[in-house]
Amino acid sequence: MTNEHSRGEQTKREKAQLAPRGQSSASVFAELFARKSADADWHHGRTFNLVYPTGRSDLDELLIEANMAYVFENALNPLKFPSLGSMQRDVVEMTSALVHAPEGAGAGFSSGGTESIFLSVLVSRERAREEKGITRGNIVFPESAHPAFAKAAFYTGLEIRPTAIDASFAADVHSMRDAIDENTVLCVGSAYGNPHGIIDPIEELSALALSREVPFHSDSCIGAFVLPFMERLGYDVPAFDFRLEGVTQMSCDVHKYGYSTKGASVVVYRDEAWLAHQTFDYDVWPSGRYRTASMAGARAASPIAAAWATMRYLGEEGYLELMSSLMATTEKIRTGIASIDGLRVLGNPIGPLLTFTSDNDDIFAIGDVMDDRRWNLNRTARPHGLHMMISPLHANYADEFLQDLSDAVRHHGPSRGIGAGYNERS
Repeated sequence: MTNEHSRGEQTKREKAQLAPRGQSSASVFAELFARKSADADWHHGRTFNLVYPTGRSDLDELLIEANMAYVFENALNPLKFPSLGSMQRDVVEMTSALVHAPEGAGAGFSSGGTESIFLSVLVSRERAREEKGITRGNIVFPESAHPAFAKAAFYTGLEIRPTAIDASFAADVHSMRDAIDENTVLCVGSAYGNPHGIIDPIEELSALALSREVPFHSDSCIGAFVLPFMERLGYDVPAFDFRLEGVTQMSCDVHKYGYSTKGASVVVYRDEAWLAHQTFDYDVWPSGRYRTASMAGARAASPIAAAWATMRYLGEEGYLELMSSLMATTEKIRTGIASIDGLRVLGNPIGPLLTFTSDNDDIFAIGDVMDDRRWNLNRTARPHGLHMMISPLHANYADEFLQDLSDAVRHHGPSRGIGAGYNERS
């Protein structure tokens, strides 16, 4: 979502050109950090999306060192950089085990949830062509599913069939059943969804897909590193992963609640053979054979190293410790929101993501005051709400946030509208 005012300003300013002579590094960095000063301040807990800080200096230092160790390498060719190939295998195998992928499963590393979803959709289209002769396929997903599914359909030439969500903001099984036909190549559910933090009825949806012989994607870009650890901590977590026979593929972001730096996601398939459908193999080029299993050719190596280092460093014990603290912070914020007159959380979100609204006031006007106090809350449109993805670092700022939110409810003015909030999961 692009702010129209910003777009206009962009056309008025003088366009950048390469200067005849270079600047000193001191001058470059002075300007760089001057520009950076206008960015959202995630270091002090002011963001609730895009960055997922733990507040742990030991982990931050680990991530910096891992990234720096591979800042120049290219993940395009793991034969030349076998360390990257081995670390990538470790990451996809550890992630696959976390979501109970069965024996014979396969997985690939990608740059983020959008690419993982794109690859899953591509594989589904190709399987449908090869196994069923479907040439004009469609994807069925609840309207709460991430737009990456619609984006993937746009690029792969598939029809989209968004279906209704129910009063609890979960996918409506009957609507999805009605939308599936003989040309459906993939059904989708979120575990859990971005708009409201609700886990769809994955067990019912995957059983429906299985009965209709359609692949089912459990989108766990947010939940893959949340739900397994919540389950281990004793929370009631509905079935969502490969333990359900109907789940054929999953997307799992390491760079969200896996706490790696950006550029790390995993797509997992029940059958390793399906990976062949996402692999581009070209041998006509004079330079020789060109073969990749992702959208990009040249790929940054540092996200692989960072994901590997983070998962190795934290282990199950480290993730459980972070999740326990994170859920305590989430409960504190949820309770605090509910205690403010007129505010309520939408639905019953399962993890550290929630959206809240007001029954008394314009929630966007409240959000404007929070913006002015440099809290970065996304807006949701249907229904109007303020969206939060809580991170471990927010334990240090929950009281300040709740105090400012209470003040915003008491002292807000007219709304400036939905504004330029950019709702992006990845």
